[in-house]
Amino acid sequence: MSSCGDLAGNFRDPSAIRNSKPGSGSSAARFGMAAARGTALGLVRHPGTTARLGATVLWHRPRELFTGNFRAPVKFDFTAEQAPGTDGFEALLDGKKIPGPVSGKITWLVDGKRFFPEFERQIAAARQSIDAQVYIYDNDDVAVRYADLLKKRSDEVSVRVIFDDLGSSTAAASPPETPFPAGFTPPPRMGRYFRDGSSVKSGLMLNPWLVCDHTKLHVFDQKVALMGCMNIGREYYSEWHDLMFRVEGPAVARLQEDYNNTWRRANPFWLFSQFQKKPAVTPPASVAGAVPLRIIRTDPAAGRYEIHQAMLLGIRAARKRVWIEDPYIANDDITESLEDAAKRGVDVRLIYPDKNDSKIMDIANRAFATDLVKAGGKAFAYPGMTHLKVMICDDWACVGSANLDTLSMRINRELNIAVRASVPLNQLIEQVFRPDFAISKPHSELRAPLPVAPLAEAVADQL
Repeated sequence: MSSCGDLAGNFRDPSAIRNSKPGSGSSAARFGMAAARGTALGLVRHPGTTARLGATVLWHRPRELFTGNFRAPVKFDFTAEQAPGTDGFEALLDGKKIPGPVSGKITWLVDGKRFFPEFERQIAAARQSIDAQVYIYDNDDVAVRYADLLKKRSDEVSVRVIFDDLGSSTAAASPPETPFPAGFTPPPRMGRYFRDGSSVKSGLMLNPWLVCDHTKLHVFDQKVALMGCMNIGREYYSEWHDLMFRVEGPAVARLQEDYNNTWRRANPFWLFSQFQKKPAVTPPASVAGAVPLRIIRTDPAAGRYEIHQAMLLGIRAARKRVWIEDPYIANDDITESLEDAAKRGVDVRLIYPDKNDSKIMDIANRAFATDLVKAGGKAFAYPGMTHLKVMICDDWACVGSANLDTLSMRINRELNIAVRASVPLNQLIEQVFRPDFAISKPHSELRAPLPVAPLAEAVADQL
């Protein structure tokens, strides 16, 4: 199951549209079909990678159940010189083999009202290439509008689009919160829609063992990148609170290389593409306002768990604050470390959505919020759905596509950045945390827990 998008409803095949009759197929059967299709094709296209993913899922699923129910005491002894944001903390990250810093300028784009106009500007300004990847490319009117812009530009520049099979298919079967414009009919298949009448090249990320690629990354002319938490669709355009950010400078070269690697994975003839020469990527010149940032991933097929390692290290080494805004908080390592931080006097604050798109995760969030408040932390319910995935530990931030759940930490493919520079950090506080603290309702530990909370938490541990 996915960590983004509502999977509680029926899961229909990729040719289904939102208007199809309810009950047109069993959810379990559709999930089984997606897993079988992704696994079978994955074993043919990427036999080694798919086998490693299967072993990863087989290990991490029972592991999470065990660690969640049999907590062992863990003691950490970090000095003030190793607090997040210090040189000592950067040395700790280096010791964990977290990818080293690269220069890049960050501009925060809060909500669809800032991201989508920027996305449109970059599409129009591109002179050589547009490379887009999302977990969900929906088939609603907003998604179709931007698909049309990409199709139009494909006659002039190279346009590549990648989206996740399971994520996009599921979203296409879920109605939006607000109605479609009169007369709008969703396209049955977005991959085919992109290719019809255009030169767009589209790639589909398969889902062996129901593992997803949750990445959101768009690169323009190898000079500017947009990345973060948002997919392409109506929820992200106007219905949810969300975050993307623009990256400029030499860091974009590393993001371009990352996209190129993903494109090869999405290639049906991946085995043959390995013998092709990789395209050269020239780093853009440095720009004013650039700072050191780390580009980090969860990629179980490659044995990369950098996001989980960095976040845990940040929480455990924090001395003054850990501020988080996230819609899905269920990874036991993370939640236990947050409670421990609150007990030792760190200012731990959590913002979770008051109206979550997942009922199971909503119950799990509230149960953890109660535990956090009891441990001495603070929790707040944002009025509506907040889809941000943001963490600040002391003077260090980690932001991107990864949620604080087991899928994002251990199983799905994710992309984040970590930064300690004061300017982007203070901007993140002023543009996200302070406004959201101000409008969110404090969580009360006195609220009676739901009888199903223990069961929901056990299920959420697997999500």
